[in-house]
Amino acid sequence: MQKYVKADYLKENLQKMNITELMPVQIKVLEEFSKTKDIILTAKTGSGKTLAYLLPILQELDSSLLKTQLLILLPTNELAFQIYNILKKLLNNTKFDLKLYDSNTNSKEEAIKLEKRKPQIVVGTIGKIFDLAIRQNALKIHELSYFILDEADMALDNGFKEELDDILLLIKEAKKVFVSATMSKEIVDLLKKYANYVKEINLNDTLETNIKHIWIPVRYNARIDVLTNLLHTMNPYLALIFVSKKEDISLVYNHLANLGFNVSKLSGDLNIRERKRIIKDILDLKYQYVITSDILARGIDFSGVSHVISYDLPYDYEFYIHRAGRTGRMNRDGLCFALYDHLDDNYLNMLDRRKIKPIYMDVVAGELVPYKGRNVRKNRQIPTTNYYDLASKMIPKSKKVKPGHNKKRQAEIAKLAITLKNKDKKKGRKK
Repeated sequence: MQKYVKADYLKENLQKMNITELMPVQIKVLEEFSKTKDIILTAKTGSGKTLAYLLPILQELDSSLLKTQLLILLPTNELAFQIYNILKKLLNNTKFDLKLYDSNTNSKEEAIKLEKRKPQIVVGTIGKIFDLAIRQNALKIHELSYFILDEADMALDNGFKEELDDILLLIKEAKKVFVSATMSKEIVDLLKKYANYVKEINLNDTLETNIKHIWIPVRYNARIDVLTNLLHTMNPYLALIFVSKKEDISLVYNHLANLGFNVSKLSGDLNIRERKRIIKDILDLKYQYVITSDILARGIDFSGVSHVISYDLPYDYEFYIHRAGRTGRMNRDGLCFALYDHLDDNYLNMLDRRKIKPIYMDVVAGELVPYKGRNVRKNRQIPTTNYYDLASKMIPKSKKVKPGHNKKRQAEIAKLAITLKNKDKKKGRKK
């Protein structure tokens, strides 16, 4: 610690945060930071990326220089709020002026305040910073010394490219750090267009995690019943239950609440104030189970998440990795469960290729037991789905036979079969 962290205030505040040793990713970035202009950092969730980019930059900032020196952009309000709170702890008892701009920010009021006050460190969502810096020209970012884009792949995938183009045009001279847990080659190539003399630091293949992956078959059971049976086998400190479909979040929440589980829910359809309140309650450990969408899969750090459960698998298999990364953080142990059916085979094979080696188990008589239903034979043939037969079972025959009914039903079955096939294709499943 002493070798890499020179600022006394940082050493004191890190100690108050019970951080006495640096993680490998933090040491690596601190060693490389001054050797290059810009950095693209990729490392597993829970590896300590936030401090990895904050520590070297904070030591370079000047509290007597009254201009905006550091801008940190995040794709969601929750992530911005989290980074802001981390910075508040790191900057305790200093004279740095720190400001958060998110969806709650009144842009017109802040534009007036910015005429008199120039915060030295700014954390904000991409949309709000674009509004203040580009549309209103109120936040002066052209003199920035440092720029961070955290969860960079999520920002670009979520359609913020045009806003980022305009922002990055104003900060060509700033040192830039692009950060994420997963980055495709396409995203890396795109980020390089924004960077100068860039250094890629990719520690995904070198950092080990303590996450155990356990996959549970659904087979012909109701998914909600499999989840309920699974929960009766565990007593988690804090479990995040990820649900992909918005309409299923309330279904799962109501079901578990009616059974007496200590549960809350968090999804994107709640307003920002309500989401902040629930996040605070989660941090205060008021709940044992949290039903959530993938809004909590990226970046949010809840200490004490002992279990992650995927009620269903996300369409993008990278999000499975992000979900899993909510547990096993900072070298702690973690358990990641996923409920799957036979249509998920190809999807799970892709995760196999990402070096995720799961344990297959089933819930029998209230206990988790080994399951040999998947990959029993190394070269087994995965059955091809007959979408026409599947659709025909979903469209019953009419009790009253009307002229042309059979022809009409056959057309409906054919249409539904195409819909089912396309839906599975989006999830990367084998036909």
